[in-house]
Amino acid sequence: MGNIEKKGYKKAKPSRQSDVKYKGEEERNDIRDDLDKIEGRNSVLEAIKSGRTINKILVQKGEKEGSIRHLIALARERGIVVQETDKSNLDKISATHAHQGVIAYVAFKDYVEVDDILEIARSKGEDPYIIILDGITDAYNLGSILRTADAVGAHGVIIPKRRAIGLNAAVSKASAGAIEYVPVARVTNISQTIEYLKKENIWVVGTDLSGEKSFFEADLKGPVALVIGSEGEGMGRLVAEKCDFIVNIPMQGNISSLNAAVAGAIIMYEIRRQRNF
Repeated sequence: MGNIEKKGYKKAKPSRQSDVKYKGEEERNDIRDDLDKIEGRNSVLEAIKSGRTINKILVQKGEKEGSIRHLIALARERGIVVQETDKSNLDKISATHAHQGVIAYVAFKDYVEVDDILEIARSKGEDPYIIILDGITDAYNLGSILRTADAVGAHGVIIPKRRAIGLNAAVSKASAGAIEYVPVARVTNISQTIEYLKKENIWVVGTDLSGEKSFFEADLKGPVALVIGSEGEGMGRLVAEKCDFIVNIPMQGNISSLNAAVAGAIIMYEIRRQRNF
């Protein structure tokens, strides 16, 4: 894969998506994860339905609405402990501050291996469709990307272990339950992982303003891994250099860049469209 070039594409030098700069990677702290809680009705309900190991569920005391009643009934049907507590206690426990009257204590969300994602594609008889995130640090962005990845039928998402957010309560809430269905691999080195995917005959497509072609002019069919850069800096230089080619999203207005989750969703759906033809 490394020496193959798709016709009409050239390696593009990365340009930064914004003027936001960090003082240096060595000065950035790792993101600490809160891995033992799921919050919000949809997120907890999907965790129950997916068979996730849940230690107990806390629900707010008082009148129970239809969705809460359904959630409690399903939990008890599965043998999960359900306890009532005051709203003030839930507020104190909550990491998202948007618990909607329900918090579940769960076993850690298991990360998968990159090979597991490839095997999922093989088992379905499909070309691999993978999303690679290079340094996403915002819980809402990661959750939103997971939600879109599930919607477009991506086989999995790859994130770095360091200097990026992991799977936590806020991400679960933002994903609206998609975290339970999208396999996520957490790797030490994104650049090395890209090299491995290329050896597996997967085209690696970067996203950056420097891309010579717009995403809707690019050939995104076949085995593909889409790289979405961080909110502030976009793709790192080494990661961009590893991509087989880079595409851009045309911008007609006064704003020069899009939110990472929005930009990712636009291209993810273009890949889905091309795979359907």
